[in-house]
Amino acid sequence: MSAAILLPAMLLDAALGEPKWLWDRFPHPAVLMGRVVAFCDRQLNRGPARRLRGVLAMALMGGAALLLGAAIHALPDFGLLELLVVAILLAQRSLVDHVAAVARGLRDSLPEARRMVARIVGRDTATMEGPAIARAAIESAAENLSDGVIAPLFWYLLGGLPGLMLYKITNTADSMIGHRTPRHEEFGWAAARFDDLLNLIPARLTALLLAVAHGRFDAARIILRDAPLHRSPNAGWPEAAMAVVLGVALSGPRSYHGERREFPWVFPEGRREIGAPEVEAACRALWRAWGAMLVLTLLLVLT
Repeated sequence: MSAAILLPAMLLDAALGEPKWLWDRFPHPAVLMGRVVAFCDRQLNRGPARRLRGVLAMALMGGAALLLGAAIHALPDFGLLELLVVAILLAQRSLVDHVAAVARGLRDSLPEARRMVARIVGRDTATMEGPAIARAAIESAAENLSDGVIAPLFWYLLGGLPGLMLYKITNTADSMIGHRTPRHEEFGWAAARFDDLLNLIPARLTALLLAVAHGRFDAARIILRDAPLHRSPNAGWPEAAMAVVLGVALSGPRSYHGERREFPWVFPEGRREIGAPEVEAACRALWRAWGAMLVLTLLLVLT
């Protein structure tokens, strides 16, 4: 049943994305998950044994997500609510829209491009030039293709709606508390490590989908070479694949909170003077990888 529901859910997400009129009136499920994480952070992230408290918080949130997913799945509505929930929790259309907005900004003006890219990355954007803006947008496209599209699809196929809900609450928790800051290094440890575990296979699947969708069967050598250079155990895989299929160099030096950090280049032999055309090509790559996953899902329905 999972694959049969996933196919129309993917198409629904691709067609509608995140309608502003709806989410201006009601809180998005991702927002509700964020509120749950923030509540656990306020209530449990204090006192001694913060790492243990973080493990407890992650267990409570994960357990609640599993139960909620199972409850929705059990409703006698022929899977209608489940289909809607799955479509809402996918992010293909919204991801493409956000990345495409950066490309339009680059064609308009640097201030507009900086404003658009600041919506999807956490690095400093105030003094970015065109190539750095383009790189940031493409990197975000690659990483969020894995986190926001392929990983949710993978865990839904593997564990149904409970599996998808567990992944989403974990990914939300990691984005909010899984940071090496004085407040969250201990408390967010469990969220960060569990998110790494849940993304282990999807990140590599995303790289494979990008390469296959572009006919780049020769990309494996470069992906295997450059993916481990990334500071994340998973994000480097889709990023390296995106770099290869677009022929651009990604990562490299950037600034966070006023501090310049010297990250290694991913696919350093690729083009570095890039702009709107390369960001637009990244949008097309997102749809190609999505299409490959759609075909894979269709094959699962037919078998």
